Amino acid sequence: MPSIASLIPVASGLCPGDVTGIQPRRVRAVNDSIKGESCAPKDLGALDSCDIPRVKPEEGNEGVEREARVSTVELAARVHRLISRFRLSLRVAGYAALAVAPATIATGFDLPPKSADLSETDLKRVADVTRPTADFSKAEQYEAMQAGGATSVDPVTEDSFSHISANIPFEEEQNFKLGNALFRKLWVSSPSSTQASDGLGPLFNARSCMSCHVNDGRGKPPEGGPSAVSMFLRLSRAARTPEEEKAIASADILNFPDPVYGHQLQDLAVPGLAAEGRMTIRYDEQTVTLGDGETVSLRRPHYAATKLAYGPLDASTTISARVAPAMIGLGLIEAIPEADILAHADPDDANGDGISGKAAIVRDHRSGEIALGRFGWKAQNATVRDQNADAFANDIGISTPDHPKAHGDCTKAEEKCLAMPTGVQKRLGEEEAPGPILDLVTFYSENLAVPARRKASFPETLKGKRIFYETGCVSCHVPKFVTRRDSPEKAQSFQLIWPYSDFLLHDMGDGLADGQQVGLASGREWRTPPLWGIGLTRTVSGHSFFLHDGRARDLTEAVLWHGGEAEKARNAFSALSKDDRAALITFLESL
Repeated sequence: MPSIASLIPVASGLCPGDVTGIQPRRVRAVNDSIKGESCAPKDLGALDSCDIPRVKPEEGNEGVEREARVSTVELAARVHRLISRFRLSLRVAGYAALAVAPATIATGFDLPPKSADLSETDLKRVADVTRPTADFSKAEQYEAMQAGGATSVDPVTEDSFSHISANIPFEEEQNFKLGNALFRKLWVSSPSSTQASDGLGPLFNARSCMSCHVNDGRGKPPEGGPSAVSMFLRLSRAARTPEEEKAIASADILNFPDPVYGHQLQDLAVPGLAAEGRMTIRYDEQTVTLGDGETVSLRRPHYAATKLAYGPLDASTTISARVAPAMIGLGLIEAIPEADILAHADPDDANGDGISGKAAIVRDHRSGEIALGRFGWKAQNATVRDQNADAFANDIGISTPDHPKAHGDCTKAEEKCLAMPTGVQKRLGEEEAPGPILDLVTFYSENLAVPARRKASFPETLKGKRIFYETGCVSCHVPKFVTRRDSPEKAQSFQLIWPYSDFLLHDMGDGLADGQQVGLASGREWRTPPLWGIGLTRTVSGHSFFLHDGRARDLTEAVLWHGGEAEKARNAFSALSKDDRAALITFLESL
């Protein structure tokens, strides 16, 4: 089988003859849309990616790989020549300069100062390819293919977040489909005749992964309904003693649970057991006046835990509402070199631009080794597997090898919960979801494809992109990265991707503060969420609620909630004319 790992990016995904590893049905989907001499649909923003010489059929796989290597050098040189013609703005130049000394960010935590899997020549090529553009007259090369060769070009439907990465080998599709079935699996309480499916709870928030991530998309607030599925309350308190503070500083623990209700409020329970309580939300409306006199109403949420079945919360317990994030592109995020993320960190704001993103330092669940946090609203998990294991344990109450506690988030104070039967079947393993189940769900989660851009080369989109850069949004929403060449999953190896995130923690101000510390993240800090796929939220999830708790009812409200380090960018957005604001939103909707 031809190598998938030999291109930056792995071809554009737009010229079937140039693409290795893309499944035939997806190649046809692209090929069907080719018109005349165009290499791809104009609204995909494709540029000149069809002029790479074709390999002769008789040369076989070796010839394909040789062509790929040659075309990579030609592609990198072409991109470098293109970029070198541009006079970068002072903002972009300062942004790129952060790449010179990430080692200071990793001091004391032994994280790599540079990508160890690349030569100096390749490091320069990657720097050239990922440098922010200063030309907004046309789409950048391969910009429409947000996930490189893994990008899905399937038609836009409510299932747009549920497609397999386009460059997954055919023989691995079975694992994806099995993982999908387990992701959708409804767990039941113990004991049950369906012994491979029991073990739910005893206290829980959802019966399946899909219950929260409907269509693999974004969760939402309950909006007055009786159920808060896809949204829940995190519970925790801060450190009280020097020993506890040391445990957090050394990444041995993220925070401390409520002594009765644990790490999150579970509003569902198996038969014979009372649920812990209910989340209630009250909104206050507040009016924001923009620079041109237009007004926007923002809703400020107030959360409470009510109908508590096991007594009051501890006086020091904080509550924080979280909605389920979209599932796309997770494996590619994990494949970004640590050094490339650390290169954007500036915790002391050494360059004086008001942006002081810092890395989330956590521990890998299995190895216990120090790692870079990338997943979760406060970047509390280092890997997709860690994120999944947490969800199994806390959301569904299912034990895994990484979280072997069969009673989920039950605490010692919840004696009746601890006395309930579990779903552990010794003949199947020591946990309710043994290793192979967690492996398959992780594989599925890692390989959900990012959809191709829409209208990337349209004038209104390009205008909005320019404004996105000029207002400073790219200071945190970093446009692009190249994934590791030595990624264990070849489909994620050496891809040019466009997540629009730095995956760092930023102080977002009082408006978004939840007062809850999670590891090194304070009660005002949040991880920059990736923006790819954000324009398909309504199509996939049936709503347009954004931010960590869904308070924003559209993208304009989401921007206006930005504060702290993002205050300058928010103020710049507010000062725009109505047409310019609309252009910026058009750009976001194209992602």
